[in-house]
Amino acid sequence: MPLPDRDIAWPPTDPAVQTSLADWDAWYSADPDRLGDRYLNRGLRELPENRPSQYRGGIIGRVARWFWGTPTSPGEKRTKLHIPLAGDIARTSSALLFSEPPKLSSQHTATQARLDKLLPGLHPQLLEGGELCAALGGSYLRVVWDDEVAERPWIAPVAADAAVPEFRYGRLRAVTFWTVVDRDGHTIWRHLERHEKGRILHGLYAGTLGTLGHRRALEDHPATAPLARSITAEDWIDTGAPDHLTASYMPNVRPARAWRHIPQAAYWGQSDFHGIEPLMDALDETWSSWMRDVRQGKGRIIVAESLLESTGPGKGATWNEDREVYTGLNMLPRAGDPNPITDIQLAIRVKEHADTCAALVEQAARQAGYSASTFGEHGDGAAITATEIRARERRSMSTRGRKALYAGPALADVLAAQLAVEAGPLFGAKGLELEPPKVEFQDSISESLGELATTVETIRRAEAASTETLVATVHPDWDQTQVDAETRKIMDETGRGMQADPTLTGAEQASGFPPRRDEE
Repeated sequence: MPLPDRDIAWPPTDPAVQTSLADWDAWYSADPDRLGDRYLNRGLRELPENRPSQYRGGIIGRVARWFWGTPTSPGEKRTKLHIPLAGDIARTSSALLFSEPPKLSSQHTATQARLDKLLPGLHPQLLEGGELCAALGGSYLRVVWDDEVAERPWIAPVAADAAVPEFRYGRLRAVTFWTVVDRDGHTIWRHLERHEKGRILHGLYAGTLGTLGHRRALEDHPATAPLARSITAEDWIDTGAPDHLTASYMPNVRPARAWRHIPQAAYWGQSDFHGIEPLMDALDETWSSWMRDVRQGKGRIIVAESLLESTGPGKGATWNEDREVYTGLNMLPRAGDPNPITDIQLAIRVKEHADTCAALVEQAARQAGYSASTFGEHGDGAAITATEIRARERRSMSTRGRKALYAGPALADVLAAQLAVEAGPLFGAKGLELEPPKVEFQDSISESLGELATTVETIRRAEAASTETLVATVHPDWDQTQVDAETRKIMDETGRGMQADPTLTGAEQASGFPPRRDEE
């Protein structure tokens, strides 16, 4: 399928999907200005052009009920505060999956060496893609290359709201990425990059905010001019990997409950923010109310007029709060006279607000699939073991495992595509195996050295594992060469490699007893 050759609405995504993506993007940005603009103006954007009066009290009324949909009164400064819980959720989701780089393995020596070299640069890209995935319901991993930047291709993430995917039975068959490269008044220049098996198509369009516009030559804008030197007459680049799509889709979780019946979005992922927007809105309202109590709770005093010092005719009077002695009047107080000094101290409802905020955070975290303890300290602050952490965060670990089921295949597919591109005519790498590598996600909760030592000691006493296995348990980040070297050192230092079992007489092998490991 070629790139569009006529002016169409852009992006060509269902309006309900666009609305949700824009809402989630506003929450993820943690920018109060964007949140206010989004909810103050969203109702007006969604109103149909025909007979808008029949929708008043509907769309506009629904949005106005949001805390962020209420405008600030004229003459008053904005006192709304924002707690970036959405960003915290997205960052936590990414950290649970990618805080440690995944283990990439291949049975082919040259391929394994290349994967090991790719991993350091790939790790931060996965952390970024994981955040976008949790926030927007999914993200894409695409293979890119530029001779002026690097000698080999690399993998870069793309947000879900900058792509138009095409699925077949839940599998990505093609995707068009789009980027706004320039804004010239009302004219918006977009670069479209369509990935298909074996090729990447490029196109430049000049349109408006809601339309793609007409296609222009790539040389017409400096951002796309360098591509013109690499493409064919049909405006596409041969990747040299005809069996591989140079992009993969990593859904957050499936199914997306709100989009099941939308054909274009049936296979998109579901955002962690789906359904908890009202809770995050209520959290901001509660936090703003708490800070309003703090402002209004400042101590104030009212003093009698007799305590004021005149500054002269027509200049009023002042109150000196540091003065210690005043001269009283020799007269009896009259009924109804106020006290000379009256203090006003409004209550600051700390506990009520704190409990409400905690309950909202807990409920939002639960609806997003996480344990409340993942987002804060609970208990008396005493040190706890990794086992206790897993018990407290069981819900978070379950969500992490579910997301890994989607992230693993997406990462394996795009790595296979990258290896295929490198082995193709563009780069000519030799000896690479083009099968998808095996992807294993590392444990995001690591035992302390003391816990590992206790575990290893227990296993050794039970004679349930070899020295090699125990070394690999203590050092999970070591490769087999390092494990073997350390095992030999331990055997040599302890003498277990040459130690004979005093209970054996030497006739056991003749009797059919199996030899000991250190005798093999």
